[in-house]
Amino acid sequence: MAMDDTLSQPITGISSMATRNLLAELVEEYARRVGERVAIESVGGVAAARRVQEGEPFDIVVLAADAIERLAADGRIVPGSRVDLARSGVAIAVAAGAPRPDISTAAALREAVLAARNVGYSTGPSGTQLMLLFERWGIAETLAPRLVQAPPGVPVGTLIARGEVELGFQQLSELMHLPGIDVIGALPADIQIVTVFSAAVCTASERREAAQALLVFLASPDAARAKLDHGMEPA
Repeated sequence: MAMDDTLSQPITGISSMATRNLLAELVEEYARRVGERVAIESVGGVAAARRVQEGEPFDIVVLAADAIERLAADGRIVPGSRVDLARSGVAIAVAAGAPRPDISTAAALREAVLAARNVGYSTGPSGTQLMLLFERWGIAETLAPRLVQAPPGVPVGTLIARGEVELGFQQLSELMHLPGIDVIGALPADIQIVTVFSAAVCTASERREAAQALLVFLASPDAARAKLDHGMEPA
């Protein structure tokens, strides 16, 4: 009876917000294909990693590759279970209908950033890399009073739509579906910030085989179209 009860439960997971919409589509497709229910909670990446670290009983976790590596080092994921799912780049957005600055080159983007009333960025890995870029450009101190970091789990685009941020940076997957903003392009190729999102089976899982089968699907060519539709590239 206990085994039947376990099998009747959905596969559970936790992810950062960047992959929320993608995973929602893919697990729905997986349920149609194999009849296996999947329930994934999406929260801020730092919170997601902390909850896995604290031993919450999730079957899978989907986070930036470096966060998965840290969980692996701490013994929180099953060895050998990790798969890379998608590569995600950073895009730039303004409020819907607002003037669009030139962002075609790194030099033009630097001037656009300096001219902006304020600049929004995320708590995720792309936000950390963006701050390093501003330091390399030598404008970090100048920008400091005008930088607005979105709270964990809140898209930068939401702040743009509210009028709280003039120019915002976040992964395309988190900007492209939001109302009230215009995505004006990606970071120029020579300074693009790419985050690899990976998934793994949690050591707390009681359904490791089922969880691993789900990850095989998420990393398969069958999932590629959805990744492209959500602004990512298959890893």
